[in-house]
Amino acid sequence: MAKPRTKDETLAWLRTISGELSTATLKRLEDTLPWYGDMPPGRRSAVGLVAQAGITSFISWFDDPRSTPWIAADVFGAAPRELLRSVSLQQTLQLIRVTVEVVEDRVKDGSESLREAILLYSREIAFAAADVYARAAEARGLWDARLEALVVDSILSGEYDDELPSRIAALGWHGHGEVAVLVGTTQPHVDVDQVRRAARHMQADVLIGIQGNRLVLVIGRAEPREPAEAENGSETIGTAPALGFQEIAVALEPHFGPGHLVLGHEVPNLVDASKSARAALAGFAVAKSWRHAPRPVLADDLLPERALAGDSLAKATLVNRIYRPLQAHSTELLTTLWCYLDNGRSLEATARELFVHPNTVRYRLKRVSDVIGWDATGAREALILQCALIIGSMSDHEPGKRRS
Repeated sequence: MAKPRTKDETLAWLRTISGELSTATLKRLEDTLPWYGDMPPGRRSAVGLVAQAGITSFISWFDDPRSTPWIAADVFGAAPRELLRSVSLQQTLQLIRVTVEVVEDRVKDGSESLREAILLYSREIAFAAADVYARAAEARGLWDARLEALVVDSILSGEYDDELPSRIAALGWHGHGEVAVLVGTTQPHVDVDQVRRAARHMQADVLIGIQGNRLVLVIGRAEPREPAEAENGSETIGTAPALGFQEIAVALEPHFGPGHLVLGHEVPNLVDASKSARAALAGFAVAKSWRHAPRPVLADDLLPERALAGDSLAKATLVNRIYRPLQAHSTELLTTLWCYLDNGRSLEATARELFVHPNTVRYRLKRVSDVIGWDATGAREALILQCALIIGSMSDHEPGKRRS
Protein backbone atom coordinates (compact mmCIF):
# COMPACT_ATOMS: atom_id res chain seq x y z
CA MET A 1 0.00 0.00 0.00
CA ALA A 2 1.40 3.36 -1.07
CA LYS A 3 2.32 5.76 1.67
CA PRO A 4 -0.02 8.82 1.77
CA ARG A 5 1.53 12.02 0.50
CA THR A 6 2.22 14.86 2.87
CA LYS A 7 0.68 18.24 2.14
CA ASP A 8 3.95 19.57 0.74
CA GLU A 9 4.26 16.54 -1.53
CA THR A 10 0.66 16.95 -2.66
CA LEU A 11 1.28 20.61 -3.49
CA ALA A 12 4.39 19.75 -5.49
CA TRP A 13 2.49 17.05 -7.36
CA LEU A 14 -0.44 19.43 -8.12
CA ARG A 15 1.95 22.04 -9.50
CA THR A 16 3.53 19.36 -11.69
CA ILE A 17 0.22 18.29 -13.24
CA SER A 18 -1.38 21.79 -13.45
CA GLY A 19 -0.54 22.06 -17.16
CA GLU A 20 -2.01 18.64 -17.80
CA LEU A 21 -5.19 19.62 -15.90
CA SER A 22 -5.54 22.82 -17.95
CA THR A 23 -5.23 20.93 -21.23
CA ALA A 24 -7.72 18.28 -20.13
CA THR A 25 -10.14 21.00 -19.00
CA LEU A 26 -10.10 22.79 -22.35
CA LYS A 27 -10.66 19.47 -24.14
CA ARG A 28 -13.61 18.67 -21.85
CA LEU A 29 -15.08 22.15 -22.44
CA GLU A 30 -15.07 21.60 -26.20
CA ASP A 31 -16.63 18.16 -25.83
CA THR A 32 -19.39 18.99 -23.34
CA LEU A 33 -20.30 22.69 -23.72
CA PRO A 34 -21.67 23.62 -27.19
CA TRP A 35 -21.65 27.35 -26.40
CA TYR A 36 -17.90 27.20 -25.79
CA GLY A 37 -17.19 25.79 -29.25
CA ASP A 38 -19.44 28.41 -30.88
CA MET A 39 -17.51 31.31 -29.39
CA PRO A 40 -15.10 33.47 -31.41
CA PRO A 41 -11.45 32.47 -30.85
CA GLY A 42 -10.71 35.52 -28.70
CA ARG A 43 -13.50 34.86 -26.23
CA ARG A 44 -12.83 31.12 -26.21
CA SER A 45 -9.25 31.90 -25.26
CA ALA A 46 -10.47 34.19 -22.45
CA VAL A 47 -12.71 31.41 -21.09
CA GLY A 48 -9.73 29.08 -21.21
CA LEU A 49 -7.71 31.60 -19.19
CA VAL A 50 -10.43 31.62 -16.55
CA ALA A 51 -10.35 27.81 -16.32
CA GLN A 52 -6.55 27.77 -16.06
CA ALA A 53 -6.65 30.55 -13.44
CA GLY A 54 -9.16 28.48 -11.48
CA ILE A 55 -6.78 25.52 -11.33
CA THR A 56 -3.84 27.72 -10.33
CA SER A 57 -5.96 29.48 -7.73
CA PHE A 58 -7.06 26.14 -6.27
CA ILE A 59 -3.45 25.10 -5.77
CA SER A 60 -2.72 28.40 -3.99
CA TRP A 61 -5.88 28.03 -1.92
CA PHE A 62 -4.98 24.46 -0.96
CA ASP A 63 -1.67 25.80 0.29
CA ASP A 64 -3.45 28.57 2.30
CA PRO A 65 -7.27 28.28 2.66
CA ARG A 66 -7.33 31.73 4.29
CA SER A 67 -6.91 33.24 0.79
CA THR A 68 -10.64 32.72 0.09
CA PRO A 69 -11.44 36.46 -0.24
CA TRP A 70 -9.05 36.71 -3.18
CA ILE A 71 -10.60 33.91 -5.23
CA ALA A 72 -12.70 36.18 -7.46
CA ALA A 73 -9.77 38.47 -8.23
CA ASP A 74 -7.44 35.53 -8.89
CA VAL A 75 -9.78 33.63 -11.19
CA PHE A 76 -11.73 36.33 -13.02
CA GLY A 77 -9.03 38.97 -13.11
CA ALA A 78 -7.45 37.27 -16.12
CA ALA A 79 -10.61 37.63 -18.19
CA PRO A 80 -11.35 40.77 -20.20
CA ARG A 81 -14.21 42.95 -18.89
CA GLU A 82 -16.46 42.21 -21.89
CA LEU A 83 -16.42 38.49 -20.99
CA LEU A 84 -18.98 39.14 -18.25
CA ARG A 85 -21.32 40.53 -20.90
CA SER A 86 -20.88 37.60 -23.28
CA VAL A 87 -20.85 34.69 -20.78
CA SER A 88 -23.87 34.27 -18.52
CA LEU A 89 -23.74 33.25 -14.87
CA GLN A 90 -25.26 29.88 -15.81
CA GLN A 91 -22.48 29.30 -18.35
CA THR A 92 -19.86 30.31 -15.79
CA LEU A 93 -21.20 27.76 -13.32
CA GLN A 94 -21.07 25.13 -16.08
CA LEU A 95 -17.44 26.08 -16.64
CA ILE A 96 -16.71 25.67 -12.93
CA ARG A 97 -18.43 22.28 -12.84
CA VAL A 98 -16.43 20.95 -15.81
CA THR A 99 -13.15 22.20 -14.33
CA VAL A 100 -13.90 20.62 -10.94
CA GLU A 101 -14.88 17.32 -12.60
CA VAL A 102 -11.57 17.21 -14.49
CA VAL A 103 -9.58 17.88 -11.31
CA GLU A 104 -11.61 15.32 -9.34
CA ASP A 105 -11.06 12.65 -11.98
CA ARG A 106 -7.31 13.27 -11.94
CA VAL A 107 -6.88 13.26 -8.15
CA LYS A 108 -9.45 10.60 -7.25
CA ASP A 109 -6.68 8.43 -5.90
CA GLY A 110 -5.37 11.24 -3.74
CA SER A 111 -5.90 11.80 -0.04
CA GLU A 112 -9.30 12.38 1.56
CA SER A 113 -8.22 15.86 2.61
CA LEU A 114 -7.50 16.75 -1.05
CA ARG A 115 -10.92 15.59 -2.19
CA GLU A 116 -12.59 17.58 0.58
CA ALA A 117 -10.52 20.61 -0.39
CA ILE A 118 -11.80 20.35 -3.97
CA LEU A 119 -15.40 20.30 -2.76
CA LEU A 120 -14.87 23.30 -0.48
CA TYR A 121 -13.05 25.24 -3.18
CA SER A 122 -15.76 24.55 -5.78
CA ARG A 123 -18.33 25.95 -3.36
CA GLU A 124 -16.24 29.05 -2.70
CA ILE A 125 -15.56 29.67 -6.39
CA ALA A 126 -19.28 29.32 -7.21
CA PHE A 127 -20.17 31.90 -4.58
CA ALA A 128 -17.35 34.13 -5.80
CA ALA A 129 -18.67 33.92 -9.38
CA ALA A 130 -22.19 34.82 -8.22
CA ASP A 131 -20.73 37.80 -6.33
CA VAL A 132 -18.84 39.00 -9.42
CA TYR A 133 -21.98 38.87 -11.56
CA ALA A 134 -24.10 40.52 -8.85
CA ARG A 135 -21.64 43.41 -8.57
CA ALA A 136 -21.54 43.76 -12.35
CA ALA A 137 -25.35 43.81 -12.50
CA GLU A 138 -25.49 46.43 -9.75
CA ALA A 139 -22.93 48.61 -11.51
CA ARG A 140 -24.78 48.20 -14.80
CA GLY A 141 -28.05 49.15 -13.09
CA LEU A 142 -26.53 52.34 -11.68
CA TRP A 143 -24.97 53.18 -15.03
CA ASP A 144 -28.26 52.55 -16.86
CA ALA A 145 -30.09 54.81 -14.40
CA ARG A 146 -27.63 57.65 -14.99
CA LEU A 147 -27.71 57.11 -18.75
CA GLU A 148 -31.53 57.04 -18.76
CA ALA A 149 -31.65 60.29 -16.78
CA LEU A 150 -29.26 61.87 -19.31
CA VAL A 151 -31.41 60.73 -22.26
CA VAL A 152 -34.64 62.02 -20.66
CA ASP A 153 -32.98 65.35 -19.87
CA SER A 154 -31.88 65.63 -23.51
CA ILE A 155 -35.45 64.95 -24.65
CA LEU A 156 -36.93 67.52 -22.26
CA SER A 157 -34.41 70.20 -23.22
CA GLY A 158 -34.45 69.38 -26.93
CA GLU A 159 -30.64 69.52 -26.97
CA TYR A 160 -29.65 66.50 -29.03
CA ASP A 161 -26.22 65.36 -30.14
CA ASP A 162 -24.95 62.60 -32.40
CA GLU A 163 -24.57 60.23 -29.45
CA LEU A 164 -28.26 60.23 -28.48
CA PRO A 165 -29.28 57.28 -30.73
CA SER A 166 -26.42 55.14 -29.38
CA ARG A 167 -27.35 56.03 -25.80
CA ILE A 168 -30.95 55.06 -26.44
CA ALA A 169 -29.82 51.77 -27.98
CA ALA A 170 -27.57 51.09 -24.97
CA LEU A 171 -30.62 51.33 -22.72
CA GLY A 172 -32.29 48.50 -24.63
CA TRP A 173 -35.15 50.69 -25.88
CA HIS A 174 -37.75 48.43 -27.49
CA GLY A 175 -40.08 51.17 -28.67
CA HIS A 176 -40.72 51.69 -32.34
CA GLY A 177 -42.66 54.27 -34.29
CA GLU A 178 -44.75 56.80 -32.42
CA VAL A 179 -43.83 58.28 -29.05
CA ALA A 180 -45.63 60.45 -26.48
CA VAL A 181 -44.49 62.06 -23.22
CA LEU A 182 -46.46 61.85 -19.97
CA VAL A 183 -45.77 64.32 -17.14
CA GLY A 184 -47.09 64.25 -13.58
CA THR A 185 -46.04 64.35 -9.95
CA THR A 186 -44.00 61.69 -8.19
CA GLN A 187 -45.10 59.45 -5.37
CA PRO A 188 -43.05 59.48 -2.13
CA HIS A 189 -41.37 56.25 -3.27
CA VAL A 190 -41.33 55.59 -7.01
CA ASP A 191 -40.98 51.92 -8.00
CA VAL A 192 -39.54 52.28 -11.50
CA ASP A 193 -39.45 48.51 -12.02
CA GLN A 194 -43.19 48.31 -11.37
CA VAL A 195 -43.78 51.09 -13.90
CA ARG A 196 -41.74 49.19 -16.50
CA ARG A 197 -43.66 45.97 -15.82
CA ALA A 198 -46.97 47.78 -16.23
CA ALA A 199 -45.78 49.26 -19.53
CA ARG A 200 -44.56 45.90 -20.84
CA HIS A 201 -47.95 44.40 -19.98
CA MET A 202 -49.44 46.87 -22.47
CA GLN A 203 -46.75 46.14 -25.10
CA ALA A 204 -45.13 49.50 -24.47
CA ASP A 205 -41.68 50.65 -23.40
CA VAL A 206 -40.82 53.65 -21.22
CA LEU A 207 -37.91 55.90 -20.40
CA ILE A 208 -38.29 57.25 -16.87
CA GLY A 209 -37.07 60.60 -15.57
CA ILE A 210 -37.51 61.78 -11.97
CA GLN A 211 -36.89 65.49 -11.52
CA GLY A 212 -37.64 66.56 -7.99
CA ASN A 213 -41.39 66.17 -7.52
CA ARG A 214 -41.99 65.67 -11.24
CA LEU A 215 -42.17 62.27 -12.95
CA VAL A 216 -41.66 62.12 -16.72
CA LEU A 217 -42.37 59.05 -18.84
CA VAL A 218 -41.35 58.82 -22.50
CA ILE A 219 -43.70 56.17 -23.86
CA GLY A 220 -43.22 54.14 -27.02
CA ARG A 221 -45.01 51.08 -28.36
CA ALA A 222 -42.94 47.91 -28.22
CA GLU A 223 -42.52 45.72 -31.29
CA PRO A 224 -45.80 43.87 -32.01
CA ARG A 225 -45.91 40.12 -31.66
CA GLU A 226 -45.50 38.05 -34.79
CA PRO A 227 -48.82 36.59 -35.98
CA ALA A 228 -49.08 32.91 -35.15
CA GLU A 229 -50.54 30.30 -37.47
CA ALA A 230 -53.77 28.62 -36.47
CA GLU A 231 -53.81 24.86 -35.80
CA ASN A 232 -55.24 24.04 -39.23
CA GLY A 233 -52.45 26.04 -40.88
CA SER A 234 -54.89 27.90 -43.14
CA GLU A 235 -55.54 30.95 -41.00
CA THR A 236 -53.43 33.33 -38.99
CA ILE A 237 -54.17 34.87 -35.67
CA GLY A 238 -53.67 38.62 -35.86
CA THR A 239 -51.77 40.65 -33.31
CA ALA A 240 -53.60 42.22 -30.42
CA PRO A 241 -54.68 45.77 -31.26
CA ALA A 242 -52.17 48.32 -30.05
CA LEU A 243 -53.39 50.55 -27.26
CA GLY A 244 -53.57 54.29 -27.83
CA PHE A 245 -51.30 56.52 -25.81
CA GLN A 246 -54.24 57.90 -23.85
CA GLU A 247 -55.24 54.35 -22.84
CA ILE A 248 -51.66 53.65 -21.79
CA ALA A 249 -51.59 56.88 -19.79
CA VAL A 250 -54.82 55.93 -18.00
CA ALA A 251 -53.33 52.55 -17.04
CA LEU A 252 -50.11 54.18 -15.77
CA GLU A 253 -51.97 56.88 -13.81
CA PRO A 254 -51.82 55.02 -10.44
CA HIS A 255 -48.02 55.17 -10.53
CA PHE A 256 -48.06 58.99 -10.33
CA GLY A 257 -48.57 61.17 -7.29
CA PRO A 258 -51.59 63.42 -6.69
CA GLY A 259 -52.20 66.38 -8.95
CA HIS A 260 -52.45 66.91 -12.67
CA LEU A 261 -51.23 64.41 -15.27
CA VAL A 262 -50.61 65.70 -18.79
CA LEU A 263 -50.01 63.69 -21.97
CA GLY A 264 -48.17 65.33 -24.85
CA HIS A 265 -49.21 64.80 -28.43
CA GLU A 266 -48.02 61.82 -30.45
CA VAL A 267 -44.83 62.27 -32.48
CA PRO A 268 -43.39 59.98 -35.20
CA ASN A 269 -40.28 58.76 -33.35
CA LEU A 270 -38.12 59.10 -30.26
CA VAL A 271 -35.87 61.74 -31.83
CA ASP A 272 -38.92 64.05 -32.09
CA ALA A 273 -40.02 63.33 -28.51
CA SER A 274 -38.87 66.79 -27.39
CA LYS A 275 -41.90 68.29 -29.18
CA SER A 276 -44.29 66.10 -27.19
CA ALA A 277 -42.30 66.81 -24.02
CA ARG A 278 -42.49 70.54 -24.60
CA ALA A 279 -46.26 70.39 -24.99
CA ALA A 280 -46.68 68.15 -21.94
CA LEU A 281 -44.51 70.37 -19.73
CA ALA A 282 -46.33 73.51 -20.87
CA GLY A 283 -49.66 71.83 -20.19
CA PHE A 284 -48.51 70.62 -16.78
CA ALA A 285 -47.55 74.19 -15.83
CA VAL A 286 -51.06 75.57 -16.55
CA ALA A 287 -53.30 72.53 -15.88
CA LYS A 288 -54.49 74.03 -12.58
CA SER A 289 -56.23 76.78 -14.60
CA TRP A 290 -58.81 74.25 -15.81
CA ARG A 291 -60.87 73.46 -12.74
CA HIS A 292 -62.35 70.23 -14.06
CA ALA A 293 -59.40 68.95 -16.05
CA PRO A 294 -59.50 65.14 -16.38
CA ARG A 295 -56.62 62.95 -15.23
CA PRO A 296 -54.81 62.37 -17.49
CA VAL A 297 -55.50 65.37 -19.72
CA LEU A 298 -54.18 65.85 -23.24
CA ALA A 299 -51.79 68.75 -23.68
CA ASP A 300 -53.79 69.77 -26.77
CA ASP A 301 -56.90 70.13 -24.59
CA LEU A 302 -55.03 72.83 -22.68
CA LEU A 303 -54.22 74.91 -25.74
CA PRO A 304 -56.08 78.06 -24.55
CA GLU A 305 -54.35 78.08 -21.17
CA ARG A 306 -50.98 77.38 -22.75
CA ALA A 307 -51.48 80.15 -25.30
CA LEU A 308 -52.44 82.64 -22.58
CA ALA A 309 -49.27 81.67 -20.71
CA GLY A 310 -47.23 82.58 -23.80
CA ASP A 311 -46.55 79.10 -25.20
CA SER A 312 -45.61 79.75 -28.82
CA LEU A 313 -46.17 76.08 -29.72
CA ALA A 314 -49.77 76.27 -28.48
CA LYS A 315 -50.38 79.47 -30.44
CA ALA A 316 -48.98 77.95 -33.60
CA THR A 317 -51.09 74.81 -33.08
CA LEU A 318 -54.29 76.83 -32.69
CA VAL A 319 -53.58 78.85 -35.81
CA ASN A 320 -52.36 75.98 -38.00
CA ARG A 321 -54.94 73.37 -36.97
CA ILE A 322 -58.03 75.56 -36.62
CA TYR A 323 -57.83 79.08 -38.03
CA ARG A 324 -55.83 78.47 -41.23
CA PRO A 325 -57.76 75.34 -42.33
CA LEU A 326 -61.10 77.11 -41.87
CA GLN A 327 -59.83 80.21 -43.60
CA ALA A 328 -58.54 78.16 -46.54
CA HIS A 329 -61.66 76.00 -46.74
CA SER A 330 -64.39 78.62 -46.56
CA THR A 331 -64.62 82.18 -45.27
CA GLU A 332 -68.34 81.50 -44.85
CA LEU A 333 -67.64 78.81 -42.27
CA LEU A 334 -65.13 81.05 -40.52
CA THR A 335 -67.63 83.92 -40.34
CA THR A 336 -70.39 81.62 -39.07
CA LEU A 337 -68.15 80.28 -36.32
CA TRP A 338 -67.18 83.84 -35.30
CA CYS A 339 -70.81 84.90 -35.10
CA TYR A 340 -71.88 81.76 -33.23
CA LEU A 341 -69.23 82.21 -30.54
CA ASP A 342 -69.77 85.97 -30.27
CA ASN A 343 -73.52 85.39 -29.75
CA GLY A 344 -73.04 83.06 -26.81
CA ARG A 345 -73.51 79.91 -28.91
CA SER A 346 -77.08 80.83 -29.73
CA LEU A 347 -78.34 79.41 -33.04
CA GLU A 348 -81.19 81.92 -33.29
CA ALA A 349 -79.04 84.99 -32.60
CA THR A 350 -76.43 83.78 -35.08
CA ALA A 351 -79.10 83.15 -37.71
CA ARG A 352 -80.52 86.67 -37.27
CA GLU A 353 -77.10 88.28 -37.65
CA LEU A 354 -76.32 86.28 -40.81
CA PHE A 355 -79.89 86.51 -42.20
CA VAL A 356 -80.15 82.73 -42.56
CA HIS A 357 -82.27 79.96 -41.05
CA PRO A 358 -81.08 78.38 -37.75
CA ASN A 359 -80.84 75.02 -39.54
CA THR A 360 -78.33 76.61 -41.93
CA VAL A 361 -76.22 77.67 -38.95
CA ARG A 362 -76.49 74.15 -37.52
CA TYR A 363 -75.38 72.66 -40.87
CA ARG A 364 -72.42 75.02 -41.16
CA LEU A 365 -71.28 74.23 -37.62
CA LYS A 366 -71.30 70.54 -38.49
CA ARG A 367 -69.13 71.30 -41.50
CA VAL A 368 -66.77 73.24 -39.24
CA SER A 369 -66.47 70.14 -37.06
CA ASP A 370 -65.81 67.99 -40.12
CA VAL A 371 -63.03 70.29 -41.29
CA ILE A 372 -61.11 70.84 -38.05
CA GLY A 373 -62.33 68.08 -35.72
CA TRP A 374 -63.61 70.38 -32.94
CA ASP A 375 -67.29 70.80 -32.06
CA ALA A 376 -68.26 74.41 -31.37
CA THR A 377 -71.43 73.39 -29.52
CA GLY A 378 -69.44 72.10 -26.52
CA ALA A 379 -68.38 74.61 -23.88
CA ARG A 380 -64.76 73.52 -23.60
CA GLU A 381 -64.20 73.15 -27.34
CA ALA A 382 -65.89 76.50 -27.93
CA LEU A 383 -63.23 78.10 -25.69
CA ILE A 384 -60.48 76.43 -27.74
CA LEU A 385 -62.05 77.60 -31.01
CA GLN A 386 -62.58 81.16 -29.81
CA CYS A 387 -58.98 81.36 -28.64
CA ALA A 388 -57.86 80.08 -32.07
CA LEU A 389 -59.93 82.71 -33.86
CA ILE A 390 -58.53 85.51 -31.71
CA ILE A 391 -54.90 84.45 -32.13
CA GLY A 392 -55.42 83.71 -35.82
CA SER A 393 -56.93 87.12 -36.52
CA MET A 394 -54.08 88.77 -34.63
CA SER A 395 -51.54 86.88 -36.73
CA ASP A 396 -53.28 88.10 -39.89
CA HIS A 397 -52.59 91.69 -38.85
CA GLU A 398 -49.01 91.26 -37.70
CA PRO A 399 -46.47 93.54 -39.47
CA GLY A 400 -45.11 91.91 -42.59
CA LYS A 401 -48.19 89.67 -43.01
CA ARG A 402 -50.57 92.20 -44.53
CA ARG A 403 -51.99 91.27 -47.87
CA SER A 404 -51.29 93.59 -50.77
